[in-house]
Amino acid sequence: MMKAKWQDRVKAVEQRAQAYQSAPISCPYKARLSRPWQPSSVWKLFPRQSEAIAFSQHCKQDVHVFALEKESTDAGQRVYLVTSYTELWHYYSSHRQSLMHCYEVIPEGAVCKLYFDLEFDVASNTHLDGTKMVASLIQYVCVKLEEVYSLQCSVKDVLNLDSSTAEKFSRHLIFLLPNCVFKDNRHVGRFIHHILKPVLKYLHQGSKDSLEDIDDVSEGPQSKRMKHDEEDLGFLIVKGKDGQKQLFVDLGVYTKNRNFRLYKSSKLGKNAAFSVAQDNKFLPSSIKHTTEEEGIFLASLITNVRFTSQRILTYEAPERTSNEARCSAQHSGPHSSELAGEHQASPYKELDDFVLKLVHRDGVQGNIRRWMYFISEQLLVYDIGKFRWCSNVGRFHKSNNIMIIVDLKEEVWYQRCHDPECRRQNYRSSSYPLPQEVCMSYMLKEDKDHQQFLMDELGNIEPSPSCAPTHSSGEGGETDGSTSHPRTDNTQECWDDDASYLEALDEVERTMEDKEEIPDELMIQALAECEATLA
Repeated sequence: MMKAKWQDRVKAVEQRAQAYQSAPISCPYKARLSRPWQPSSVWKLFPRQSEAIAFSQHCKQDVHVFALEKESTDAGQRVYLVTSYTELWHYYSSHRQSLMHCYEVIPEGAVCKLYFDLEFDVASNTHLDGTKMVASLIQYVCVKLEEVYSLQCSVKDVLNLDSSTAEKFSRHLIFLLPNCVFKDNRHVGRFIHHILKPVLKYLHQGSKDSLEDIDDVSEGPQSKRMKHDEEDLGFLIVKGKDGQKQLFVDLGVYTKNRNFRLYKSSKLGKNAAFSVAQDNKFLPSSIKHTTEEEGIFLASLITNVRFTSQRILTYEAPERTSNEARCSAQHSGPHSSELAGEHQASPYKELDDFVLKLVHRDGVQGNIRRWMYFISEQLLVYDIGKFRWCSNVGRFHKSNNIMIIVDLKEEVWYQRCHDPECRRQNYRSSSYPLPQEVCMSYMLKEDKDHQQFLMDELGNIEPSPSCAPTHSSGEGGETDGSTSHPRTDNTQECWDDDASYLEALDEVERTMEDKEEIPDELMIQALAECEATLA
C-alpha cells in the first residue's frame, strides 16, 4: 500500500517536472561564487541609492554600490545593486544585457583616484583630433602633478577607456598614481579646476558668472604665465552642438554620490560601451586568480583603493577676499603636519564625537586633524592632533602623532602611529569594540522584508512577485541578508510543494526512522539517475 502510494507521488513529481520543462521559469540569480579564497557573496537590489549605501556601510562582507539603468523604463530611472567586485565581475563578464548599463557609485567622502570624463560632438568639431587631445591632456596633467605634489607619472600610469561613436568622441581617464590617491572627489574637482584655471578664465571672460576657482590676475609675471598657459591649453576648447565654445573636460562629474559609467558598459539605449582605447599604455598589475581583463575592470573602479601606506592628496578650497580668490595647494603624506579637512565633519558625526572622547585624556585635549574614508574596506582613518599617546610604547610620543582607525564592518577601533619605529614594526593596537550607539548596525536598523526588485538568470530586473510580503505604505525595504533570491516570474501565486507531496515525504521519513542511515553512495547514485532522467 505504502509503495503504491509512493509510486503515485513519484509519478506526480515527474509530471510536474515535464510541465516545468515545457514551460520553464527563469531562475533567480544567486550570488554563488565557489572560489575558496573568496568570502560568501551578497547580491541585493534597492530602489533608492540611499538605501543601497546604508546597507553597504553596515554589511559585514566587502561590498560596493552600483547603479543599473533598467530597460523599458524612463531615462534616468535606476536600480541600485550592492555586491562585491568579484561577484559583479563574475556576472558582468558573461555579457548579460541587464548589466550593460552599469555605473559605479562614488560615495561622498570616499578616498578615490584622479579621473576625467572627456567628450565632444564630432559634427561640430571636424577639425579636432581627439586622440592627440587626450595625449596632450595626459602630458599636461602629469606636469601639474609634479608641480603641485612632486609626483612623477606618465601615460603608462593612466588607464584610457574609449566609448566613442561616429557622432561623439568620449573617453574616461583613470590615473593610477604610485601609492597616491585623493581624499575624495571634491578634492579631485578642486585640483582639476586649479590646473585648468587659465582656459576656464579664457572661456568665462566677459561673463558675469565666473567659477570660484578663477583668479583675477593683475599684469606681471603671473599674468604672463596665465596667458602662456591659455595658449597651451587652447586644445581643450571645443564647440557644442549649438556652436558655443566649451571645455573638452566635463567638470560636472565631481559631485557627491556620483554615478560613473563602468568599463564595458554603455548608456541606456546606446551600444557604445567603454573599452580599452587603442592608444592606452597602461597595463594592470598581475593579481593571483585574476585575468588581465578583470585587472582592467578593477583598475577602472574609482574608489577601489586600499588603506595601506597611501599618500593622501588634497586641494583645499580657495580663501576668498572680496572679489578675489586665492588658491592654496596642500598635500599631505604620512608625516605631513598640514591641516587637511580641518573643521569638517566626516559622514559619521557620532563616530567623530566618539573619537574626540578617546583623545581627551589626562588633561590633554586632542583633536581630529583630518579624516579619510576608505570605502573599499569601510575604514575611517582619523589623523589625531595634540594627542600623542601610543599604546606601543606606553607613553606620549614627543613629536609624532597617532591615528585612530575605525572599522565600520567589524565595528571596532584601533590605534596606529606615525612614529618611524612604530611604523617599522607595523604596529597596530588591539581592536576595541565600538559603543553600540555609534555602530552602523544600530544606527541603520535592517528591515527584514523582501527586496522590492529581483534579477533572474537572464538578467531581467522586475518587481518582487505578489506572493512576497509588501509594505502597507508601498515603500520598498531591505532583506534579511541572505544571498538567495525569490523567483521572479509572471504568476500570481507561489510554486509551493503540494500537500500530497509533503504527505508522501513525511510517510517515507517515518518509515526510515527505524532503518539504518542511507549510504552516501546510494544517495549520489540516485541523484545521478534523477539528473540523467531530467536531462
